[in-house]
Amino acid sequence: MGKLSNPKFAKEIMNEAGFRTQKKYGQNFLMDEGVLIDIVEAADITEDDFVIEIGPGIGTLSEVILERAYKALLIEIDDKLIPILNKTLGGFDNVKIVNTDIMKIDLDKLIEEESEGRKVKIVANLPYYITTPILMKILRGHVSYESITVMVQKEVAERMEAKPGSKDYGALSLAVQFYTEPEIIEKVPAGKFFPPPKVDSAVITLRKKETELPDSVSEELLFSIIRSSFEQRRKALYNGLVNHKELGLNKEKAKKAITELGWPETIRGEKLTLKDFIKLSEQIAITK
Repeated sequence: MGKLSNPKFAKEIMNEAGFRTQKKYGQNFLMDEGVLIDIVEAADITEDDFVIEIGPGIGTLSEVILERAYKALLIEIDDKLIPILNKTLGGFDNVKIVNTDIMKIDLDKLIEEESEGRKVKIVANLPYYITTPILMKILRGHVSYESITVMVQKEVAERMEAKPGSKDYGALSLAVQFYTEPEIIEKVPAGKFFPPPKVDSAVITLRKKETELPDSVSEELLFSIIRSSFEQRRKALYNGLVNHKELGLNKEKAKKAITELGWPETIRGEKLTLKDFIKLSEQIAITK
């Protein structure tokens, strides 16, 4: 069987099955063998690894993964793609295909049942319309994985990797960097996909890490404070804290929490590092 990354061959496969891509699933299939190999190499997939691929499509990336991994579990929401995957990946005995919605399953349970205790790596060409919800489900759900390597919209990748003070820095940057160490691997132009999306993309790897919190600070409190800090980005930090009703802070308490840390009361959230936000959360826990 020919390489699925060959656009002519891939289109023939889809035409034979009477398949048409659907916008509601954000289906844009990567058709560049070099980039496919780059993704698998960035994920550092070896014969000892259990890989979860989200949204395999017709199997272009799956084919490269399966040539290297011990086993791969493919999660595909579109039931019309299942017979295509069964055909295109029929030559592999180290694959399991599950027709379900990634947002509705218990990933940890699936990993426990299928991984045989091996290292877990998550790989995906994520639909742009649901990139952040999928990532937050994995990250905040404390799923047992070693790394996540995904293709996402270029601007989203830049936000994940952004540093304090930059225009791209925000709540997504901090959430991703709390749980992982992000690294953009490469930018990918729209012409590498079929059908081509309206935006360029990027491959980014998120390597899992542990960030410790003080006993008085929960993840819920930390992320409430982070979200509030960027809801009014152009205003001083204390404005967002006061307006975020969940925190229950008035202007006096919000300013006190900030100045107790030695910061000017006019400081903006975009200037704070992750460590700064943890310190602020601890101070607010005391202030409240």
